Amino acid sequence: MNLILASSSPRRQALLKRVTSDFISIPAAVSEHIDQPLPPAKHVAVLAARKGEAVAAKQSATATILSADTVVSFQQQIFGKPKSRSAARATLQQLQNQTHQVYTALWLKQPQQSPEQKVVRTDVTFYPLTLTQIERYLATGEYRDKAGAYGIQGYGGLLVKAIQGDFYNIMGLPIAVVSQLLAGEQLYLD
Repeated sequence: MNLILASSSPRRQALLKRVTSDFISIPAAVSEHIDQPLPPAKHVAVLAARKGEAVAAKQSATATILSADTVVSFQQQIFGKPKSRSAARATLQQLQNQTHQVYTALWLKQPQQSPEQKVVRTDVTFYPLTLTQIERYLATGEYRDKAGAYGIQGYGGLLVKAIQGDFYNIMGLPIAVVSQLLAGEQLYLD
């Protein structure tokens, strides 16, 4: 298989290696700005498709292209990667003691087939957090480059009381769904 991951994310690359080591990674240089507000699931679907299509346009027709986009959502508000420490603090203050959603859209284009797209949702509940606890977490620097200002695979896991759904989805690539998509099996997801 001639698989291309349309991403520069080291985290997504490491996760995809759990499914297959036979791929290369090519970053998708696209704008992540969307002019109109969309529901979170549609938002990530649009961005994943945009990334995949941008990389596919520059590759041969025999390539298989996989792209993904992840956002955190709380009460329909989308939290992407924080632009500053203060933005990360504000995000964590909103998410503490609440259940939020993590959406990852996958876009897969295989040779001589129409693109497939899946959106996976995972619910994440945070513990109640004091400002001191939030500041300790921010001091790790782990919030940088993470949707929702936390990484569950690191110190951010200490903030999490419960999850319902795919753990790897929270990290940005639901590997079981990726495996099934690559194998060509149909899978129904809400």
